[in-house]
Amino acid sequence: MTDLDCPEGYVTLGKQLPTILVAAIALIDVDGRVLIAQRPEGKSMAGLWEFPGGKIEEGELPEEALIREAKEELNIDITASCLSPFAFASHSYEKFHLLMPLYLCRKWDGLVQGMEGQATKWVKISELNTYPMPPADDPLVAMLRDFF
Repeated sequence: MTDLDCPEGYVTLGKQLPTILVAAIALIDVDGRVLIAQRPEGKSMAGLWEFPGGKIEEGELPEEALIREAKEELNIDITASCLSPFAFASHSYEKFHLLMPLYLCRKWDGLVQGMEGQATKWVKISELNTYPMPPADDPLVAMLRDFF
């Protein structure tokens, strides 16, 4: 298959894009709802909803990144033993390739608060597809819906 044969929006293997590693978390409450956060103004893809998380720092494990990000972004405490690997997204954007493991978490300490000006919302998993999300998150939404 050549570049000309690929459907629009797909990137052929061999195109050199930097890979960005991020980790995301699907916090699931006792009512079976999942937390999503809205990307604030001034950030790329502002206004879209996403699973909370962030970049994995040099030498950091994905679980460590999520523990740090949960405290910084949501003011909650989670432990690695409460994180369950679920799925991952691999998506090429125009300027980078995103690799993002998604973890499930049902137990944390504290009340969720958007600490960086982002709106947060608890949503039924069956209704996640009604919220506009970055393209990398779309397959994760489908996997969550099919799993629960």
